[in-house]
Amino acid sequence: MARMAGRRLLAAVPVLLVVTFAVFAVAAASPFDPARVYAGGGGPGTGQGVLDQLRDNLGADRPFAARWWDWLTAALTGDLGDSTSLRQPVAQAIGERIGWSVLLCGTAFAVAVAVGTALGVLAARRRGGLLDRAVTSLAYTLEAAPPFWLGLLAVWFFSLKTGALPAGGLTDTGSDTVTAGQVATHLVLPAAVLAVTQLPWFVLYVRQGVGDALDEDPVRGARARGLAERTVLLGHALRSGLLPVLTLIGSRVPELITGALLVETVFSWPGIASATVDAATGVDFPLLAALTVLATAAVLAGNLLSDLLYGLADPRVGFDG
Repeated sequence: MARMAGRRLLAAVPVLLVVTFAVFAVAAASPFDPARVYAGGGGPGTGQGVLDQLRDNLGADRPFAARWWDWLTAALTGDLGDSTSLRQPVAQAIGERIGWSVLLCGTAFAVAVAVGTALGVLAARRRGGLLDRAVTSLAYTLEAAPPFWLGLLAVWFFSLKTGALPAGGLTDTGSDTVTAGQVATHLVLPAAVLAVTQLPWFVLYVRQGVGDALDEDPVRGARARGLAERTVLLGHALRSGLLPVLTLIGSRVPELITGALLVETVFSWPGIASATVDAATGVDFPLLAALTVLATAAVLAGNLLSDLLYGLADPRVGFDG
């Protein structure tokens, strides 16, 4: 296990280097002028001399490869630079926001796995039945629904129509302190919407895996020995049927990040979504590179985690193969 994890970590280094280089290349080809963005749009009060001086200060007139190399060498020493769009150090900008994004994504992913597994097992018990058709139809419908549309629909119904839950933010209007109760209340809607966007995949994978396991000879043998249906389902079929789901964990990380980006924007959740948007529109090279590295590292870690879980769950899978 340790050997495989070490190989993956070594392989991740060139991937991260290529990704950050691509970020600087794409940003350099962008039509946005970082000097004008920094000056607030470069209005009538901003002369050409001021813009030229800003470009020199920001390094925007240098080749993007030189800017990338300067950022990379500084990042290796722990200096991620300063964000031109947020006017604060990049490390501070990310540190203030990453915790809220992790809370949102972690809660949503846990709910999606738990609810998706339960619904998938119920649907697999009697494939082709009424419950199975209802669950799979709902899963396919939700799979096609955009996250921002689900978010707006949730705001309209639960906040505007019924007033049951707050529409967004982290705390109540007028409150200047962050309490656990307020955070929990404001977390319900965005976490639920993000969980719903991930739910269909787990429902369908668990349904297929458990349904196939129920038709295997070991499970039929367990039934022939007179074991209770609950024991057969949870002790035999579910254990075998969940193996393919473990590989799904890593593959869902990119879409989880993308969905979180949209959900945070809809619900004004103070995560890294707003920082990402500001960095993209402001051609904020240091912040863009740091956020891209963070997202890429999360995807690579998710893939590694799914492989490790699969290897632990199935002894037939070798870690060194």
